[in-house]
Amino acid sequence: MKTVGYIRVSSKEQNLDRQKQSMIDMNISDKYIYEDKQSGKNFDRTGYQYMIKQLEKGDLLVIHSLDRLGRDYKEIIKEWKMITDTIGADIKVLDMELLDTTKNKDLLGTFISDLILQVLSYVAQQERENINKRQSEGIASAKNKGVKFGRPVIDLPSNFKSIYDSWKAKEITGVQAMNELQMSKATFYRKVKEYENSIQ
Repeated sequence: MKTVGYIRVSSKEQNLDRQKQSMIDMNISDKYIYEDKQSGKNFDRTGYQYMIKQLEKGDLLVIHSLDRLGRDYKEIIKEWKMITDTIGADIKVLDMELLDTTKNKDLLGTFISDLILQVLSYVAQQERENINKRQSEGIASAKNKGVKFGRPVIDLPSNFKSIYDSWKAKEITGVQAMNELQMSKATFYRKVKEYENSIQ
């Protein structure tokens, strides 16, 4: 029987320190703290999957808050049941005292825990959907203001493509292409690279 911790943030730029400290405060060994820097939209995460494979009957899984486990309502319920029923481990959510399967194992306690779990799982999914909606609205607003998305437009001479095609087909040499385009060697190869990146 061991205590393991799972911590997660949604992107590589975000910091795990606060969650990690909460695990250290629970006296969880560093080798039993599993982490991901990835979206909570599903459970296909390296750290999470590795943690599940190590989890055994009688173990305790500690998470800082339910949305660190995930943000999909049905998937959270499914994973919770798999951990507690199939594996036989317990789960403790630090910021929600009622979500602690080590306590209140009678019928009423289980009912209350299940009810709280379903409500919070629903809230977690709604928050994810709201984030996606705000992102979509932000992109639409930016486009309306003239903000460009995607690859930047490359400033090339109007005859660049035809000369490039001839050069690639070995119909003309690189020197001839540079002369036609009135470009130095460095500029020519830089523009070739930019052009090729833009059409990939």
